[in-house]
Amino acid sequence: MDERVRSAARRTEQHTPFRALARGGYVASGVVHAIIGALALTLVVQDGRAEADQVGALASIARVPLGFAALWALALLLFALGGFHLVHGFALRRPARSERWRRRLAEWGQGAAFCVMGGVSIAVALGARPDPDRTARDASRGLLALPGGTVLLVLVGLAVIGVGAGWVGMGIARSFRARIDLPPGWRGRAVSALGVVGFTGKGAALVIVGGLLAVAGWQRSAASAGALDGAISALHGLPGGPIIIVLIGLGFFAYGAFCMFRARLAKL
Repeated sequence: MDERVRSAARRTEQHTPFRALARGGYVASGVVHAIIGALALTLVVQDGRAEADQVGALASIARVPLGFAALWALALLLFALGGFHLVHGFALRRPARSERWRRRLAEWGQGAAFCVMGGVSIAVALGARPDPDRTARDASRGLLALPGGTVLLVLVGLAVIGVGAGWVGMGIARSFRARIDLPPGWRGRAVSALGVVGFTGKGAALVIVGGLLAVAGWQRSAASAGALDGAISALHGLPGGPIIIVLIGLGFFAYGAFCMFRARLAKL
C-alpha cells in the first residue's frame, strides 16, 4: 500500500474531534446492545412478543420523546466509529505483511459493521422498518436457487458460527483486554467481567443465527433461516429455551455496559 495513503490515514485518525466522535460511537453501540438485551428479557416475560434485534432496539428509541433526534445522533456516532476503524485499517503498522493484512481486514470488517448499524439507524429515523429475518430468508432463498446453493448456504451458516465462536473465544480468553486500558483494582476487574459476559453472550447468539442458516441449507428450506430476532424466537419454544434467552439477554446487556466503559478506555 502506498506510504502516502498510510501517512494520510495516520494524520486523520489523530484528529481529536474524530477520535472523540469515534469514542461516542462505542456509547451508541452500547445503548443499542443494552436495549437488545432488555428486549430479549422482555420476550421471555411477554411470552415471545418482542423484537429482540437492532431494528427493535432502534424502534424503541424512536418511540420516546426526541427519539428522532436520538436516532440521528446514534447514526452520526456509529458512522464516526465505523470511519475510524476503516481509516485505522489503512494506518496500521505491522512488520509482518500477513499480520498487517489480517488486522487490516478485521478493522475494515468492524468499520463496515458499525456503518451498517448507522445506516439502519437512519432508516428507522426516516420511518422505515427493515426486517432482518425476512432479509435473511430472502437471501437464503436466493442462494438455494443457485447451483450448489445448499452447500453455499451451509458454508455461510458455518462461517457465522465461526464468527460467533470467535466472539465466545475472545470472551473466555479475555483477549479484548489488549485493546483497552483497564483501570487498576476492582474497577478493572468489573469492566473485564462485563467483557467476558458480553462477548460470550453475543457470540452465543451469533452461533445460533449461524446454526439456523446451516439448517436452512441442509433442509433446503429458507423458512428455517433468520437473523437475531428469529434465532431468539426459535429458542423460546424449545425446552430450556427461555433460560438460554435470559442468559443471551444478560450477555447483550453486559456487552452494552462494556461498550460504555470502552468509550473511555479504548486504545484509539
